[in-house]
Amino acid sequence: MSNKSKTVSLIGIPLEEGSGRGGCAMGPAALRIAGIAQALCDLGYTVEDRGDLRPAAARDLPEMERARKLDVVGAFTRAIEAETYKAASEGSVPVLLGGDHSLSMGSVSGMARHAQELDRPLFVLWLDAHSDFNAPDTSPSGNIHGMPVAFFCGKAEFAPILPKDRPFVDPRNVYQVGIRSVDEEERRLISDNEVNVFDMRAIDEDGMGSIIKRILSDVRAADALLHVSLDVDFLDPDVAPGVGTTVPGGATFREAHLIMELLHDSGLVSSLDLVELNPFLDDRGRSARVMVDLAASLFGKRILDRPTRAA
Repeated sequence: MSNKSKTVSLIGIPLEEGSGRGGCAMGPAALRIAGIAQALCDLGYTVEDRGDLRPAAARDLPEMERARKLDVVGAFTRAIEAETYKAASEGSVPVLLGGDHSLSMGSVSGMARHAQELDRPLFVLWLDAHSDFNAPDTSPSGNIHGMPVAFFCGKAEFAPILPKDRPFVDPRNVYQVGIRSVDEEERRLISDNEVNVFDMRAIDEDGMGSIIKRILSDVRAADALLHVSLDVDFLDPDVAPGVGTTVPGGATFREAHLIMELLHDSGLVSSLDLVELNPFLDDRGRSARVMVDLAASLFGKRILDRPTRAA
């Protein structure tokens, strides 16, 4: 992300139907009000705001008790996949402004299609309290925002939302950091599929910097594109309260910024999701400002320049 000649495309996703509660649809507006476009412009990027996607519900998708609001989430998935793919294919860096985490069904699928055309693998860095590897037959709630990783890895059975022959992400190329809430059946699935999971204990024992450097080394060795998906609940609720799925014991403000700074230094990030921001639950816009600050760090905002150390 060090090439400031790049264009950044902001894509608003006012989607809350995957979460089972209202509020996330206001997320894109809150992120814009918190100044995400100006923050990236100030860093020297060309910022293109593509507005909000607002697809009509998909009439061809059935009602499913175990996948609530599938007609709405499915329609968004199709629109997001197409728009993310289009932005990336045009040489831009897609930044998805969410919206609940079901939006990643579309954003990651779009980037997977782009990566396939480049004949490169796609890796996903999933910064979240939850693994989101449920399928309709394993989900306790039926809320689709708990299923996107299984979906883009080809492990969740839905009605035909996207083409069956679309490229999937290899679960072994998914790196989940900050995990601290996993359903029992989901625990088995992520183990069976060899998803790389670094829970909060791993972070406490090994350190955030060490873990992220290890992940980036794997991405670089594979010559892969890297999609980053940042959920507000990755952060400790004391840092960012504006989310409907708070889980105590999350990442600190400083740990989150370290991740973003290391990602920027790597130059490997191709696309970004900012998800699960619920302004209705926020404290005077604090969580929105934190997410904008983190995005700015990912795109190169820093306090001091850090020259390469002499050996």
